[in-house]
Amino acid sequence: MTQRVNFAQQSPELFKKFLAFTNALSESSIEEKTIDLVSIRASQMNGCGFCVDMHVKQAKIHGESELRISHISTWRESTLFTPRERAALTWTEILTNLSNQGVPDDVYDSVCAQLSEKEISDLSFLVVSVNGWDRINIGFKTETGRQKRHLN
Repeated sequence: MTQRVNFAQQSPELFKKFLAFTNALSESSIEEKTIDLVSIRASQMNGCGFCVDMHVKQAKIHGESELRISHISTWRESTLFTPRERAALTWTEILTNLSNQGVPDDVYDSVCAQLSEKEISDLSFLVVSVNGWDRINIGFKTETGRQKRHLN
């Protein structure tokens, strides 16, 4: 396997600024459990093993149940998620996998029925952040499981 660039070392200022942007999202209007669900789902969709691993570990540390984590990929069929979480996951999926038509009005309206304008805006920045990290980590083949966090 070809050795990939260490993006954090090669672009330290950009890395620090992007990390600061991501860290600022913890103070957004989106609750921690929803941040975890959205982060896992976007990374699943993007196929970023490193990020899925990291977000699952974070979710467990934050108290998320194993059952709900295992249902994230099938959230539409699961009864374990609230209407607000479903709206957040809907928004995550549509922004992560944009079609040529963009976001249909009916999807936007359904999300607006559950989330405030501020929450939709904050959630959009979260999705942008997760998708950005996914693309960087996939491009540079960041090793999955590298972040060994100990779970209680």
